[in-house]
Amino acid sequence: MAADIKIYNPATLGVPLGQYSHVTRVKASEFLFIAGMLSADKAGNSIGVGDFDKQCDQIFANLGAALGDAGAGWGNIVQFTTYLTNSHYIPLFMRWRLANFPRLFPTGAYPPNTLLMVDRLVKEEFMVEVQAIAAVG
Repeated sequence: MAADIKIYNPATLGVPLGQYSHVTRVKASEFLFIAGMLSADKAGNSIGVGDFDKQCDQIFANLGAALGDAGAGWGNIVQFTTYLTNSHYIPLFMRWRLANFPRLFPTGAYPPNTLLMVDRLVKEEFMVEVQAIAAVG
């Protein structure tokens, strides 16, 4: 049995301020809690130092690998939490999502996302980290 995932925006709420939806309603037998992904490759090398877009590319490649390993895909994502180390990165984050989310989520149902500013991440060169929850079965 596949997870029943409905991503939507209730009429009682305003339009989202970016590429996300307000609500995900899920009926599933199993959930995946994917740790915050950073822009490090399989060998632990930092990718895209100083380049926000390259960091996002690597982060979402890492998320895709974690999903694939569990037999899931982008359609299984029910929520993201994103951490940025500087509020000036918000427009870069929005631009990256605008350019890439239509490919990752072709239905246009973008999972809810909580965006947080943090002082720094585990290594100073990391600008962004993305954590995900997915539902399967």
